[in-house]
Amino acid sequence: MSDQLNGIAAFVQAAQAASFALAAEQMGLSRSAVGKAVARLEQRLGVQLFHRTTRSLKLTDEGVLFYERCAGALADIKAAEQLFDSGRREPVGRLRISVPVLLGRHCVTPLLVRLAKTHARLEIDAVFTDRPVDLLDDGFDLVVRTGALANETDLRARRLGSQTMALCASPAYLRTRAAPSTLDDLAAHDMLAYGKGDRVVPWLFNEAGQTRNINPKGRLRFDDLESIAAAAVDGAGLAWLPSWLIASRLASGLLVEVLPALRGPGFDVYAVWPLGRHLPMRVRLVIDELVAHMPSMLGAGPDAVAPRP
Repeated sequence: MSDQLNGIAAFVQAAQAASFALAAEQMGLSRSAVGKAVARLEQRLGVQLFHRTTRSLKLTDEGVLFYERCAGALADIKAAEQLFDSGRREPVGRLRISVPVLLGRHCVTPLLVRLAKTHARLEIDAVFTDRPVDLLDDGFDLVVRTGALANETDLRARRLGSQTMALCASPAYLRTRAAPSTLDDLAAHDMLAYGKGDRVVPWLFNEAGQTRNINPKGRLRFDDLESIAAAAVDGAGLAWLPSWLIASRLASGLLVEVLPALRGPGFDVYAVWPLGRHLPMRVRLVIDELVAHMPSMLGAGPDAVAPRP
């Protein structure tokens, strides 16, 4: 029975990862071990579960049917094991979390490190990426997302706070150009834009109770916010950046905030996890830590937390 369950676990992991190699990495096994486990399972069942090529791994029709049953069964087994989490003093096991690169580095990493130091049996696997991830298909327990959430009925979320944006420049730059007093004055300044491909992200401001968009014009455009911050410190122009990213530079005087009264609307930040009947203690612990400390790290006051269906 143990070999059969191991084969099913390898099959489900490979189906979710669409790769024997990635499944092996996630399970702490060799690629050949996962491949052989799936092959033995196929032989026992008398069906082919995967279409295999050198570039892809896709479920057959029979594989899709078998996966739907097996994934649910394994989830039930995992939930049954986790029922005993509440009786433990310490969170136990591995948690996979995906976070945006810079936001994760500045605001999430310190919290995860503190949790790991406090809870010796907690394992945290943090993936830093700005690409959208699928919690279920990519095998994450929790993700941190910025901006509006899609209406996904198989997920739940808690709001962690609001990421506010601030317009700033170096004192050296402002000695060469008069600091703008209105949004119309920005046209006379060098602007450090953030963009990817042909898309440049507009700057958003509150003016007379309305949101006003400014399309930054300038000779420098980056797809990395840290580079924009560094260029602003070097006096290359005005920059529109998250307040948490420039907080230390503002405090040290390397940057000065410009038009603070016109700060635009913030971008909500959420913790998101798969909808389920039981939330493991380790996941609850990380969510609670994010809820308690992220608002201040984002540079905003405490925010109400709302569950999402």
